[in-house]
Amino acid sequence: MGATAGYIASISFPAPLFFAWVAAFFELGLALAFFTGAFFSEAAAASVAYVLFLALAFHGLARWEENPMEFGFFVDHFTFIAGLLFAAVHGPGSSLALGWRVDWKTLRARRG
Repeated sequence: MGATAGYIASISFPAPLFFAWVAAFFELGLALAFFTGAFFSEAAAASVAYVLFLALAFHGLARWEENPMEFGFFVDHFTFIAGLLFAAVHGPGSSLALGWRVDWKTLRARRG
């Protein structure tokens, strides 16, 4: 956790240890959603925003001049985003999935 906090501190983000723990719990929640299929599409959409934030914060425009490799790292995030968008649209499938979703009209969780 210290190394993650150090990496967060390297971009001058405030409270790096706190945000390292926030990221760890957020990623644990995403993993649970992906493995169980519960709120799968919602988790994939949240992951898109998260990966885009990571790309901009850690490999964004300000870092390209000092290290041209950072541009490649930045672009790599978009292949991951493409896969997450595909997953968000198509859902978890029917095998080994709980099938929990959010009904966005009523803002209630439902099955199926």
